[in-house]
Amino acid sequence: MTVSTGFVGAVRHSVDMLVATPGLRPLFAWALLGRLHQAATPVALSFLVAGWTGSYAVAGAVGAGLTIGLGIAGPLRGRAADRAPAARLLVATALSYGLGIGVLGLLPSVLPGAYWPLAVVVAVLVGLAMPPVAQIARAAWPRLTSGQALQRVFTLEASWQELLYVVGPTIAAFTVAFFSPRSATWLCGVLAVAGALGFAVAVRRAGVDTPLPRAAGGGHLLRDGPLLSGLTVSMALVAAIVSVDLVLIAWARDGGRPALAGVLAGVWSGAALLGGLVVARWTGPPRFPLRILLTALGLAALAPAFHQSSPWLVAAVLAVGGVVIAPTIAANNSLIASLAPAGRQAEAFGWMSTAQTLGSAVALPVAGWLLDHVGAWAATALAALIALLAAGLALRVRR
Repeated sequence: MTVSTGFVGAVRHSVDMLVATPGLRPLFAWALLGRLHQAATPVALSFLVAGWTGSYAVAGAVGAGLTIGLGIAGPLRGRAADRAPAARLLVATALSYGLGIGVLGLLPSVLPGAYWPLAVVVAVLVGLAMPPVAQIARAAWPRLTSGQALQRVFTLEASWQELLYVVGPTIAAFTVAFFSPRSATWLCGVLAVAGALGFAVAVRRAGVDTPLPRAAGGGHLLRDGPLLSGLTVSMALVAAIVSVDLVLIAWARDGGRPALAGVLAGVWSGAALLGGLVVARWTGPPRFPLRILLTALGLAALAPAFHQSSPWLVAAVLAVGGVVIAPTIAANNSLIASLAPAGRQAEAFGWMSTAQTLGSAVALPVAGWLLDHVGAWAATALAALIALLAAGLALRVRR
């Protein structure tokens, strides 16, 4: 069997599985489309703000503002989705988010670059208004299916999400090149609003709009020991992965081949997509610690590859090690769903988003320092150590 034949077979199997569950296919499709803008917006905003102010540092500050807003909003939006109809929340946040993106795109046309702090404030507000598509979707999967089928849905979601991180930036970059950064920013807003509204309709049609009864007790989720451990694992796992994203960009740029970063990222995402689609066909419970361990080994193998400065070797290691990324992320999402109390799963996934944002915020500056003062191999070794720590922590989590 060739790779292409196996890939087509895996795609066909994933579609068949989604069709088999009533209401799942449109909900799944809109859950992905509703997140397409998230991969495109950072690219569009970077071009917009850098062109306005002439500073990539300012562009980074605006991006950080958006991230801060997302981190704060995660548990708040999740809690709201657990207590009120999800479709109503999606409509309200979508319209607010679209308005905020519209304002961001307009600022460079009406104000000089010296007013960039205003863009940071607006970016925080935009992050706060982000439609909680991912949280609501992940809380909905256990309501539509269970058992092995549920594991497959989580795996398929993590797999196809990899495609978003290839398509989204490509759409943004294409729009910037052929139109303008403002057009790209506004297009991201349109994608966000359309995706969230379409997802809201799908949520109602699938019958998962009404909140579930809450579990007795109702204490703060961060006081739940097993869930807190699961969130810590998620934080460490994402910190390791995003560190390698930064390493790819820096290594390609320092080598005088910045376009190579996109190629290598595409290889990594493609391998993750293929691995997830194949694993979705397997049976049996996910062995989360083992998957994280394999991820750590794949990251560790990158360190000598970067030291050899061979693009072909780096691409080969990414292709092999990348196949476990989506299955590992899927197992993480499944773990959080199983640990969350009844009626509070959207809030739990909101806290997961916040934990992942915190992990990225801590790991990226450290990885950047290692890139500046030691090299790509050192930053990658750090990522492998973080993933190894996550594997150890995962062994201690009890469902």
